[in-house]
Amino acid sequence: MRKRTTGVIGTLGSLALASTLLACGGGEPDTAAPLSDVAGSSDAKHPEWAKYTFTIGDNGGDGSQELARITGVFDNAPYKVRFARFTFGPPLVQAAASGDIDLGSVGDVPPITGAAKEYGFKVVAVNRSLTPDQAVENIIVPKGSKLRTAADLRGRTIAVPQGSSAHGLALNALKSVGLTPKDVKLAFLDPAAGATAFNTGKVDAWSIWNPQSAIAVRNGARILVKGLPPIDQTSSYYVASDTSLKDRSKRAALTDVLKRLSREFAWAVKHPDQYAQALSREQGIPPADAKASLAAYSNRVTLVEQSDIELEQKLADAFLDAGQITKKVDVKSITDNLLPAGYDSSKLKVTS
Repeated sequence: MRKRTTGVIGTLGSLALASTLLACGGGEPDTAAPLSDVAGSSDAKHPEWAKYTFTIGDNGGDGSQELARITGVFDNAPYKVRFARFTFGPPLVQAAASGDIDLGSVGDVPPITGAAKEYGFKVVAVNRSLTPDQAVENIIVPKGSKLRTAADLRGRTIAVPQGSSAHGLALNALKSVGLTPKDVKLAFLDPAAGATAFNTGKVDAWSIWNPQSAIAVRNGARILVKGLPPIDQTSSYYVASDTSLKDRSKRAALTDVLKRLSREFAWAVKHPDQYAQALSREQGIPPADAKASLAAYSNRVTLVEQSDIELEQKLADAFLDAGQITKKVDVKSITDNLLPAGYDSSKLKVTS
């Protein structure tokens, strides 16, 4: 989901290790850790993994850190993990390229804009929505707005986080009615600044994901364009550092990290109340708002397929044609599947 130096909450150097996070995470301590006995590679089988500490990029408070505490999914891991919070995707991709993080999930556009800047990272897995008929992002307008269709955006100002999936939604929505970015004013604002501009009437529309979209709609805003195919993707992508992927031992360990991470989310999908609580704690939003945005976070993790590459390539070409990037991106060249063939986190047994 769905990205500036100020986009990171805290600094990597001050992030607590997983053992500290699991003991000191937000909210009341849980008496059970349902995934603490996850079957995985042991220290005995991979003693070299003990020297690794992996940093997981948390995109906008996706629940990963809080879920790690609740489930104990990394409790018996033969390496350490820590989390770095980002408000949206582009800085996360840049952090992966620089090696400041090892793994993180972003929307469909950040890998494209990152590749256009020749960042050193790869797309290693896909987060597929379990509710693909529900939009995880939208273009919204304020209560009382006279705008009724995407065509009405001509000459209007649209707040959008630059280089994000919401940027792609805005671009494709305009294209679907014969408009280009030159026909509107794109106000490139991060999510917090976009919320302020939208709530104070300084922009006519806002292209943004949940929970921000869902919260605004609950407060009277109206959806102008839904982020659904064929205008928008409902999948997001895991990206990883080239540095980690090129080291054979570290790559194997990182595969284990991704599997454990996907397992905690698979557990969360089957425990929506606990998932909503985790999102509420991480994002600092009311539980009701967290529950309303669960569809945006309910995914299954799989390999990157040819159809994903084709969708991303089409989007990359659209960004180039619209002048939003200046270098052609070859999506296949930045794809490097990390998971074994046939892997699908929705098929994992996590009923505890």
